[in-house]
Amino acid sequence: MTFHLHIGIDYSGAQTPTSRLAGLQVYAATTGRPERIPTPAAPQSKTWNWTRQEVAEWLIAQARSNQRFIAGIDHGF
Repeated sequence: MTFHLHIGIDYSGAQTPTSRLAGLQVYAATTGRPERIPTPAAPQSKTWNWTRQEVAEWLIAQARSNQRFIAGIDHGF
């Protein structure tokens, strides 16, 4: 099985689903090295941290797209 996109998420369960957390990071790669993905909610001229809600919505959008992807989530339980 071939994937068009490889996603890695350093997940944090701290605070609330809408809290912007520095420890919550999203990276993705197509053919090269992974690149940090900024939250779509951030204005173009700003860097914001992700929220868990935004990560979930972004993953749902990836699932609805036509590209095959695999996502790994580093989540300590």
